Amino acid sequence: MLIQWYPGHMHKASREIKAAMEHVDLMIEILDARIPFSSQNPALTKLRGDVPCIKVLSKCDLADEQRTQIWQDYLEREKNVKTLAVAMNQPEKIKQLTALCHKLVPRLESRSKPLHALITGIPNVGKSTIINILAGRTIAKTGDEPAVTKYQQRIDLGNGLVLFDTPGVLWGNIENQNSGYRLAATGAIKDTAFTHEDVASWTAEFLLKHYPELIKARYQLELLPENETELLDVIGKKRGCLKSGGKIDLDKVAKILIGELRSTTLGRITMETPEMVEIEMAELEIIRAEKAAKKLARAKKRD
Repeated sequence: MLIQWYPGHMHKASREIKAAMEHVDLMIEILDARIPFSSQNPALTKLRGDVPCIKVLSKCDLADEQRTQIWQDYLEREKNVKTLAVAMNQPEKIKQLTALCHKLVPRLESRSKPLHALITGIPNVGKSTIINILAGRTIAKTGDEPAVTKYQQRIDLGNGLVLFDTPGVLWGNIENQNSGYRLAATGAIKDTAFTHEDVASWTAEFLLKHYPELIKARYQLELLPENETELLDVIGKKRGCLKSGGKIDLDKVAKILIGELRSTTLGRITMETPEMVEIEMAELEIIRAEKAAKKLARAKKRD
């Protein structure tokens, strides 16, 4: 599953972020606590350089608490990076961001200008909600659909901190297919950009391997199905997702599984770990090297 989904306003946002980095004191990057790696944009790390960064793991109440702590420890290994895990219904904790910004970039007594922070994140990660809580009023438009914010905004919080809000910037080309599935499963990509059955099949396989007890409890199973196909079949029969002739309606089953994942009906789930991601990226490097070798061989053949 190679997702290439890059609306024009996201390309514009990337240019704006690059230009803004020359004028900001720090970056606030909002990540989805369920997929901290897949919900970050690797291009931002290059653009940020040595500028301090606060990585906010949003929606932590939907994520596996133990894995969230593992991710925070892992992310803070990077130079000039601090983390904060928040739920969207925790306004007081979200407001701690202001103090954390000032702590990360102390203001000199002689400095009269406020701190300037660039706040960014992929679509549907909760950025607009966080901005509204920090500002104490509705400034940024919120919604369940990805890609709500489309224009850069300058927001003076009135407490020595000015935010530069940018549209959600998704990866231009998601090479790691597992990241693509995670983004689709958690709702970072519009449902029209993928096939529900495909994502549900990947999700079912992941859940059987990493959260088998949650699957057994939710669907009242004594024994786990052997594979994802059998699991979707079982869910379909239990939920009455049948077509004429008794055949399973996979589209309905897929929407049920994805919906219950997103709503935490299945439980608090984190869909990746640092170790998992490191293995995937190592495999991706091999694939890249193979592609590069084939491209070079074709070029030599043409010459």
